[in-house]
This record gives sequence, C-alpha cells and structure tokens, in this order.
Amino acid sequence: MTAMPSSNHPADTIHTTDTAEAYYAPQYLDGFPSATAGDSVMGSIDTLTVMEVPAARDSQPFVRSPLHDTPSMALLLTGLLAVALCYHTGYKYIENFFYYMFSTRRRENLFEDHTVNETSILAALIANTCIVEGFIIYLAVQLLVPSLSQSIQSHVFTHIGAFSAMAGGFYIIQWIVYRILGYTFTDSIGAKLWVDGFKASQSFLGLLLLPVLFLLMLYPSNGKMLLCVAAALYFSARLIFIYKGYRIFYSNLTSYLYFILYLCAVEIVPLVIMTGVTYWICDILH
Repeated sequence: MTAMPSSNHPADTIHTTDTAEAYYAPQYLDGFPSATAGDSVMGSIDTLTVMEVPAARDSQPFVRSPLHDTPSMALLLTGLLAVALCYHTGYKYIENFFYYMFSTRRRENLFEDHTVNETSILAALIANTCIVEGFIIYLAVQLLVPSLSQSIQSHVFTHIGAFSAMAGGFYIIQWIVYRILGYTFTDSIGAKLWVDGFKASQSFLGLLLLPVLFLLMLYPSNGKMLLCVAAALYFSARLIFIYKGYRIFYSNLTSYLYFILYLCAVEIVPLVIMTGVTYWICDILH
C-alpha cells in the first residue's frame, strides 16, 4: 500500500517499502538556498541602520540622606508626635501665636485664656523647632561644605542629634540672655512681653520650616534654593522679634545706641559663633 503525498508538504516525498512504514525524505539536505519565494535577501551590513550609542555618564557617589536613616526619622517623628499629643490641651497657645509675636499691650485682655497647659505645648513646639533646625543644619553642611560631606554621611544620626542639641542649647542661652536684658532695661511686664515674643516666634518658626525640610529631603537637587527659603524664614522670625523688642525698649534717642549694641552682641555675634561650633562638632565626630 502506497501513502498519498500530504498536501501540506508538497516539497517532501513519501517513500514506502513492503517491510517498513512510510517516511519523509527532506528536500533541503544541503541547507536552504540563498533566496526562496516570498523571502527577502539581507543586503550588506554596511547598508544597515547604525544606532548611535549615547555617551556614558560619570558614576555618581551614593549620598546618604536623613530620609533613609531610621533613627534620624524616628527623632523627627518623635518631635511631631509630641506636638500632636500636646495640641488638644494647649491649642489656645497656637491660636495666640500672633498675639505673642506682635502685641506690646501691657494689660492683658480679660477674655484671653492662659493656662498651665501652655507649658507642655510650648516645650513640644520648641523641641520640634530644635530638631528641624538640626536636620536643616546637617543638610546645609552636606550641600555647602563638600569637604565635610563624606564624613558626616558615615554617621547621619550622630550629627543630626548633635546639631539638634546645639540648636536647643542656643535657644536656652538666648532665653537666659533675653530675660536678663529684659529685667535690666525695662520692667517685669515689658520683659515678659519680650520673652513671650521670642518663644512664640521660635515655636512658629519650627512649623514653618517643617515643609521646607521635607522638600529638602525629597528634592535634594533643589537644595540651594530651599536652603535660601529656610534662611529667609529664620531671619523673618528674628526680624519680627527684634521689631517687637524695639517697640518695647524704645523711649528716646539714646535707645538707638543700645539697640545697635544689642543687634551686634545678641543677634549677629552668636550666629558667627554657632557657625564655628558647627565646624567644631563635625571635626569631633569625624
């Protein structure tokens, strides 16, 4: 019996024998020809389109950010949690931010509510401000001082904790100095108004710097611009406090001399000292 050729394979031939089953004999034993019907022959390689390989960029070193450092972020979240926990008992203080920052009225309004709970919310707000300032100082050193950038990245939390403690110590020293100056050059009511303005301006500053800090960590490529924003907010808070002090202490023309001495001794020189302390801390931790 002879098998019929398959219609699907016209190029192959079926052979049969009396003792063996049918088998197919391949047509292209020596390989496929250079061209077949329906196929196209590839031209020379010189005629093919050449894809240009883009130039390779220099490798960039990995920059450790406080955003990826667990202890540092835990410190920041602790400050925010303290503010959140104290808010429900001390929200009146936050509502009176602008009163404390700008008012020089020597007789308090009878309808104003001042409670002991202001102490807890004030402590939480000041702690938050010091922590945020510690983060911003770290990022400023990392961005603006390349010679110290590599060393501070090896111990992120240690440097941020040290910078936050430095900001806290600076706040305490300023608070003591302002109380001494207030009681020296004015009465107790004027001194209290002045110190209240300092505490309120610093508390409010931490809340304003918080979104700037998050943008600094998320978009480090815009670091210099964001640092300028942070510096502008800091000096704005200082100017508000200085203006309030001027309104409290100004009484005659000789007050201008005392005011200039105050600016140099209390507002400008400490910032220069703090810059030196920052470098000193980096050298010690290195």
